[in-house]
Amino acid sequence: MVKLKKIALHSFLFFILFCVGIIVFMNVNPAFGGDPTTEQKETYQHLSNYVDGHFVNELPTSVFGDPSDTLPANNSSVSEFADRDPASPIPVYTIDWEQIKSKNDSLTWLGHSAFLLNIDGKKLLLDPMLSPVASPVSFVGINRYEYSEDIMLDIIDEMTPIDAVLISHDHYDHLDYQSIVKLNSKVSHFFVPLGCSAHLIKWGIPEEKITELNWWEETKYQDLTVALTPSRHGSGRDPFSIDTTLWGGWVILGNKSRIYTSGDGGYGPHFKEIGNKYGPFDITLIEGAQYDQRWAEIHMLPEQAVQANLDVNGETMMLMHWGAFTLANHAWDKPIERALEEANERDMNIIAPMIGETVLLDSDLQMPSTSWWDF
Repeated sequence: MVKLKKIALHSFLFFILFCVGIIVFMNVNPAFGGDPTTEQKETYQHLSNYVDGHFVNELPTSVFGDPSDTLPANNSSVSEFADRDPASPIPVYTIDWEQIKSKNDSLTWLGHSAFLLNIDGKKLLLDPMLSPVASPVSFVGINRYEYSEDIMLDIIDEMTPIDAVLISHDHYDHLDYQSIVKLNSKVSHFFVPLGCSAHLIKWGIPEEKITELNWWEETKYQDLTVALTPSRHGSGRDPFSIDTTLWGGWVILGNKSRIYTSGDGGYGPHFKEIGNKYGPFDITLIEGAQYDQRWAEIHMLPEQAVQANLDVNGETMMLMHWGAFTLANHAWDKPIERALEEANERDMNIIAPMIGETVLLDSDLQMPSTSWWDF
């Protein structure tokens, strides 16, 4: 009996020390980010989308559904669970920096939800997660796919000066510590949802280089209109910071091009509201490529992404949130196949350029005759 009590005590002490160690590690490791200040939290109190210290969605939203809705990943009867990762390095373009520097409005996909925009001669980075692992630590996390060329290696060193970075939310596959620190000296300004400045400031970004916005707030930046729009999602970089910062999508309006990027999020009526207020859009970047019944309210199916593009009145759509990391139980290229099929049925224009390829927005945006992911 005494021996059992000693074992129980030692186990309890080990558990306490383990928990303390994790908390200390999280406080020491800068990658976890910072927390909004007391002053920031006080200014959020009067907002309709901030309740009891947490941001909330416009609609009641469940982060996790019934686990029984999803079969286990090792169930061989479910074909979508095969090929979750590419079988070999996926083909990518060598980035054409001279084309990006030209006066033409353009879009360059950097994988997942990361894009480099050239609009009215301004260079904008969207969700520049450019590291090899989506995680606060390099030894544990979700690894980026292998590419046919190491275009991600030293990509920031090769970049032209960036006018602005726009962050949709603070999850690790969208807001990356290493990328932001390396970008600091190259970026003139950062636009983030409410509360996300705490991360950037902790990482050495000067406060005067950061603009925080709430949903439906907009600002002018070097003759561009930049607005944060709602999405149906969440935030948090550790268990203690869930939904303490805001999330959203971005509207970017230039002289020639009108662009919308959805950020992460489930389907909802906010898309029609965005279309009514800011549409039409020349091109939309819509999330719909890491889907699962367990998080159906915070991530869209490819077919819902197509509908979202129709709702916001987008002329051409590009599916994002794929091509870099496996986050869900389906084949890595299944989302684009489903999106293409739905877009064709709805007679809607969709493009799927290769990672690293620069698309001129004033050109005829059409799908190529071959699918690059069928390699």
